[in-house]
Amino acid sequence: MTPASPDPAAEALARLDAITRRLRHDCPWDREQDERSIVPHTVEEAYELADAANRHDDRKLLDELGDVLFQVHFLALLLEERGAGSLKEVADHCREKLIRRHPHVFGEGEAETAADVLRNWDQIKQREPGREPGLFGDVPETLPSTLYARKVQRRAAASGFDFEGVEEPLESVREELAELEEAGSREARFDELGDLLFAAVNVARKLRVDPELALRAASDRFRGRVEAASERAASEGRNWNDLSPNDKLAYYRQVVDGPDARAHFKGT
Repeated sequence: MTPASPDPAAEALARLDAITRRLRHDCPWDREQDERSIVPHTVEEAYELADAANRHDDRKLLDELGDVLFQVHFLALLLEERGAGSLKEVADHCREKLIRRHPHVFGEGEAETAADVLRNWDQIKQREPGREPGLFGDVPETLPSTLYARKVQRRAAASGFDFEGVEEPLESVREELAELEEAGSREARFDELGDLLFAAVNVARKLRVDPELALRAASDRFRGRVEAASERAASEGRNWNDLSPNDKLAYYRQVVDGPDARAHFKGT
């Protein structure tokens, strides 16, 4: 009987696991780490992965996926060292969870749309043992504010408290903007601005746009345009910091070449 050909992916993962174990044993820095010291690096790598995906940079995506994969191996090794789990248990737990939360694929459940899948997913999560009680149980408060808002909105939507389409969330943005314009005190402006941002995240959720990545992309566009405007001024022998606001706006408009320049400029 011909032996089965080795699985290249499994062999590669085994080599990574071996390297992770050696670093944990032989590297002074890796020996000192625990999950609390490692997780900030995990979060950073996740953001770099998200940036690569948002930029459609496949080469960078490959690199960042490797960094995140190493984080998974390292954290699983920490579990193993104290007898609390292993990489095998992590993988098995993930597989079982995916099967359980996709009954429309692996069972008798039904889901015709992506929205149906998300709604079922959240409802199944709430019924799983070990979850914190309540509609918003297990919503981590450490999430970035836009993702925290989206998570809260998704939990409410899973209970049936949601708009059908995007028109009403868009109208909520208009209403909150009007209330912000009418706010007469610092406290009122604080509250109304929060409501406006929350409403904008709700629009992003309905449009299936990641609000964190969208805001970062907008910030990058603005940054690039201001840098280009300052370089254009420098090419004419003018120092950006010495220009008047109107002169800066004029250079900015040359770069943007569109009616949205003033809105971006005021955003600073």
